[in-house]
Amino acid sequence: MRTAVVVGGGLGGLAVSGALARSGWQVTLLEQADRIRPEPTAVVLWPNGVRALRALDLGAGLDAVATALPDGGVRRPDGHWLVQPRPVPVERLPVVVHREDLHDALIAGLGDRVELRTGVTVRTVRAAPGARPAVGDGRHLYEADLVVAADGVDSVIRRQLAPGANVVSSGCAAWRAVIPWYRAPDLSESVSGEILGAGYRFVAASLGERGSSGASSRGGIYWMATAAGAARPEPPQTQLALLRRWYAGWPGPVEELLAATEPDDLVQQEIRELRPLPKAYGFPLGPGGVVLLGDAAHAMPPHLGQGACLAFEDAATLAALLRESTLPDAVLAYDRARRPRAAAVVRQTRRMSAVLQTRGRLALRARDVALNTITPRILGTAATVAAQWRPPPP
Repeated sequence: MRTAVVVGGGLGGLAVSGALARSGWQVTLLEQADRIRPEPTAVVLWPNGVRALRALDLGAGLDAVATALPDGGVRRPDGHWLVQPRPVPVERLPVVVHREDLHDALIAGLGDRVELRTGVTVRTVRAAPGARPAVGDGRHLYEADLVVAADGVDSVIRRQLAPGANVVSSGCAAWRAVIPWYRAPDLSESVSGEILGAGYRFVAASLGERGSSGASSRGGIYWMATAAGAARPEPPQTQLALLRRWYAGWPGPVEELLAATEPDDLVQQEIRELRPLPKAYGFPLGPGGVVLLGDAAHAMPPHLGQGACLAFEDAATLAALLRESTLPDAVLAYDRARRPRAAAVVRQTRRMSAVLQTRGRLALRARDVALNTITPRILGTAATVAAQWRPPPP
């Protein structure tokens, strides 16, 4: 029986563990925390991410908890439309799903061939010529035919196998929250949509419908805000006060949503990325190999909402290649398939970052021009790049 060790119990690690197990692999999933705790926020999945989950046989679980996200357009902080809302076919719409619901669906897909071990901090990777790959925590060595590094932006495995990829600050921080329906504001305008300013961004979406009795009890209104600068060290109550001040005067429903948010709802994230990206995502070792997946391979800012989508693409691609190729050929094929794809999405994300983080007096004078011309073009190109991905044939 083929064996795999997956390091990291995030969305990508759970997805690839279940996919390998359903293909007959015996999987050991190692998680550093004492238990896997998803953030109490939400995630937007674009059509490529949805296709990837369907290719992983997780479509039914996703459909039970996801809400289609209608096109809400893109505005400036003064209310001027950058991109008008437009009708979009259902199959091309993104969906929004509570992270805890998505986590539950991924856990349900693991099956009995996955052994989950928590409280394991991987410190070393064995990459000796001719030997099977292995990772160790200082007490135990976990050896397998395949090691999947899904251990995030601070991946220990990537640092040892691809030391040239550096973790750097993206120059911004993000805040996320879900306001449950029982205290969400009753808004007359559409919740869905995006507002872009110089150095600031705000996105909102509805999780289900108010009063609905769907599969998830975690409905509400999800929002995400990003702001140029470092993460804030203050307590959540002070951070929330700062957000309300920064976004004062922005068009609805921004102020209403921030007013309804409580400090305990707030989840702050320091945004970091890999510069440069690793020169390889697959490393043949002896009869097997190691692959990088998700943020361990291509951590990027959230401006295009592609982090989770690319992780699911990675998992679907790896699972398909392992069905049709043997190790270590599948490891090399994974590298050839994923590096150009990730590079293209990261390139578009960095272009958006450059626009959003425009600062300084002279730069701000050109803000309107940048936001009126560059941003719609970047958004259109980025949407095309994201939509181009299709899962490998079964």
